[in-house]
Amino acid sequence: MSGLVTPAQLEDAIARARQASGEETAQLDIDDKTLAQQTVDMGLLTRYQADQIMSGRTKFKLGPYIMTDWIGQGGMGQVYKGIHEVMGRESAVKVLPLTKATAEAISNFTREIRTQAQLDHPNLVRAYDAGHDGNVHYLVVEYVPGTDLRRLIRTHGALPVQQAANVIMQAAKGLDHAHKRGLIHRDVKPGNILVTPDGIAKVSDLGLAGFMKDAASDPRAGKIVGTADYLAPEIIRSPGDMSAVCDIYSLGCTLYYAVCGKVPFPGGTPRDKARRHCEETPWHPRRFNPEIPEEFVEIIADMMEKNPADRIQTAAEVVARIEPWAAETSPISSRKLGSKSPWTAPPPPDEDEPGQDTDGGQENSYGESGSQFSQGTALTGSASQETIPGKPRRNTTPLQPMIVSVDEASDATTYIVLTLAVSVPLSMLAGAILASLVFWLFGAK
Repeated sequence: MSGLVTPAQLEDAIARARQASGEETAQLDIDDKTLAQQTVDMGLLTRYQADQIMSGRTKFKLGPYIMTDWIGQGGMGQVYKGIHEVMGRESAVKVLPLTKATAEAISNFTREIRTQAQLDHPNLVRAYDAGHDGNVHYLVVEYVPGTDLRRLIRTHGALPVQQAANVIMQAAKGLDHAHKRGLIHRDVKPGNILVTPDGIAKVSDLGLAGFMKDAASDPRAGKIVGTADYLAPEIIRSPGDMSAVCDIYSLGCTLYYAVCGKVPFPGGTPRDKARRHCEETPWHPRRFNPEIPEEFVEIIADMMEKNPADRIQTAAEVVARIEPWAAETSPISSRKLGSKSPWTAPPPPDEDEPGQDTDGGQENSYGESGSQFSQGTALTGSASQETIPGKPRRNTTPLQPMIVSVDEASDATTYIVLTLAVSVPLSMLAGAILASLVFWLFGAK
């Protein structure tokens, strides 16, 4: 048995289910589905727990935490909602699944735990606890209701400038706290910025974070880490050049995504994206959102400067530059949040049943990130495009568009019409000459 419901509570649930059915006889059999719904209605079980019990699973405890729901899939493992059985505090429990519990993965996971434990800021997801239950390692962090910025924009579209500025400003405050302690996030992106219904933004997922003066003990030193759509050029050229301005560039890409609804360089492979971060300039944001003021575009450009020395140097400066644009409104207070994932939630973490080993294409590594964040609806850069303002870029290589736009379709139509306009008269002329020649040869006889 799961131990979540006492025998007395179970009997009470059965009695209520019988009463609700209109039959009070003790002989009435109550089916599992009806009983499960009754326990949920009484608050004895969560919907997730009831569904898992009906599937035959009974273990919901991980250390002192009781799993109550499934939140989602992270880069390293699954994330559950859990409640401490003594303190009653609701938290998010990040679990390293057994299928990934190699010595290196456990070492990285432990590193993440110790890194996050050193930070305490209202705009950073706080770490509460960590441990292991048998062979299952877990990290307990602050549970943040709401959604992440990526999901919010994919569901509802780009944000108004004031709301985007408010979210990014708060994220910059959290990053400033980390940077002042020598810590670089290294994977700043919309999916790692959580937004509550009250408009509070918190930077999450410090799984790739590293200390600027601790490269020797960093297992990822010298490797390109991060997500392809948000990588700073210097990290691509020289992975060892890790500094706080790398996070500034990624935050600039995130701000671009927030107000445009598109990543700076959509389409292509991670290698294509990496090259374009180094060599090309993204489309001007006003192409996608004409209401963005030019002065605000300049802030995005200064955050996304390819030369680190020309970029905004600190997160505190980002806060100062963006604050005049920020409004104290929540980007999701007036928007209906999307429903839960239609996919079946995995079982609670168990040594004998580690659950699904999938992450929906959201690995936090350069080599595996793919193009899952691409919108696939915008053209890639070209030599003649209207681009975001900034200093001229050297060695830029224009790319062919990934998809055909309306303008390109019109150009193709024009080409066909012109071809026919030229070829048809020429054919008629050739036919007339041939007819004259035949008449002259045979008519002369």
